[in-house]
Amino acid sequence: MYQLLVRNAQIARTDGSILEGDVACESGRIEKIESQITGSALEEIDAAGRLLLPGVIDPQVHFREPGGTEKEDLGSGSRAAVSGGVTSFLEMPNCRPATIDQEQLDWKIARASKTSAANFGFFIGATADNLEALNSASPACGIKIFMGASTGDLLVDDQHQLDRIFSDGERLIAVHAEDETRIRARTQSLLQGEVHPDYAIHSTIRDPQTALIATERALALSEKYGRRLHILHMSTAEEVHRLRGRKPSQVTCEVIPNHLFLDTRDYQSLGSRVQMNPPIRDPENTPELWAGLHDGTIDIIATDHAPHLLEDKAKPYPQSPSGMPGVETSLPLMLSAMKAGQCSLEQVQKWMCWGPAKTYGIPNKGMIEIGYDADLTLVDMDSERTLRDEDVFTRAGWSPYAGRSLTGWPAFTVVGGRVVFDNGVIREGVLGQPLVFGSR
Repeated sequence: MYQLLVRNAQIARTDGSILEGDVACESGRIEKIESQITGSALEEIDAAGRLLLPGVIDPQVHFREPGGTEKEDLGSGSRAAVSGGVTSFLEMPNCRPATIDQEQLDWKIARASKTSAANFGFFIGATADNLEALNSASPACGIKIFMGASTGDLLVDDQHQLDRIFSDGERLIAVHAEDETRIRARTQSLLQGEVHPDYAIHSTIRDPQTALIATERALALSEKYGRRLHILHMSTAEEVHRLRGRKPSQVTCEVIPNHLFLDTRDYQSLGSRVQMNPPIRDPENTPELWAGLHDGTIDIIATDHAPHLLEDKAKPYPQSPSGMPGVETSLPLMLSAMKAGQCSLEQVQKWMCWGPAKTYGIPNKGMIEIGYDADLTLVDMDSERTLRDEDVFTRAGWSPYAGRSLTGWPAFTVVGGRVVFDNGVIREGVLGQPLVFGSR
């Protein structure tokens, strides 16, 4: 008897082809994939011809625990994740207190082990003086450097400090690439005398050059020391042009749906709901970001899920915080784009499933293959649903995509061979496991 048996599914293969058949899971792994599997299971799901995908790996979320649990915590954020087909996440260190040493990393792992509905991993945050912890704290998926100030106080923009971090150790370094000097200068210049500036000024202050300067700086450090570098949430055509055809082998990068599906025109209707770092861009950037995905310049997709309460977002600029929810809408957004012909099933899996696993050296995840972990999501590609704020699972209670009709919503999500999301309901008692990180 199997642990779980999914019958009558359109099983997504890594190359984008479809196998009509069944998937059997046992002891948290995929045991058998066949057109028809005989036998029984503790639980069976009739997929009824729906699309079975590997669980999505979201390699950049902010779940706000500890220190900001009124917005989100590891439990609520992970429930939002599995509702959107995300079975594993990597969480950022800019909470309060920040994840900058073994003690805080251990606390997060212990907390997630008791509350997270999805598999989990954590970054260690860089400061001016925690170099030893950056390389020794374990298990960590990588080192996070904020080269420009964002939510929290983990800013490292001094060249000497950056040199020390890049020159010491082998662990992947992930950078928030915005130039702090330019941000401060443009903030002072553009906000001088402004009493109630429009939220759209945020994209002017943190202009494309702000991102490009920091990206160039991180690339130079990576090349100088041969250090593994991942550029987070790339947002500009300029960055794509810089990397196209000249990206070193030790460098990877990502884009987030907010920069693919939102642009500066959305400030007019959504205001601070679309304020984030790096900011949404003018619409001419969007085609270049898509082109970067298609030609391999951009490797993967993350969300930078960064929830804030609407009462805080309603504050006047610049008191309004940057960031928006996104972990539960990334897969429907991308599957809707796939249905519209913007990408293929193979590409969605590359960008959201096995690609993040490869980038961060996570074994046995991201593919529906025998022996791989049984992290799966069953999605409905034949119907659309209009997203409403009241439907979201994030504690923040809203989405910038409310009002959009999307396809590809998960009906079931499976973590470690156990159903955790069942037609709109989170099953209690199903918990994820700490992720393991190896070589890329």
